[in-house]
Amino acid sequence: MKVRTTITARHVEVSDELRARARDLVARLAKVASRLHTARVTFGEDHGESMVELQVQAARGKVHVARGLGADHRSALDRAADRLRRQVGRSPARDRTLQRQGR
Repeated sequence: MKVRTTITARHVEVSDELRARARDLVARLAKVASRLHTARVTFGEDHGESMVELQVQAARGKVHVARGLGADHRSALDRAADRLRRQVGRSPARDRTLQRQGR
């Protein structure tokens, strides 16, 4: 299933290469998470630091948000994606399954 991705740049210029990287990261997150519907990627500046916020909406209206700060937008995007990957990887159903299996 393809995830609808919206990319926004607030008061910053974002290259096409970085936009493509953001779409690629969202596509990889969709493989890890179950049933992602939409994704929003927001690039901006926060007190002189590059900031990226990732927000995804999954099944049943569940929303996951992660924010990454870095020296440049690429490193901030990677940090936000790592945080979001940890969030979507944890689901109550997955935890119950692992408990039943004794892991």
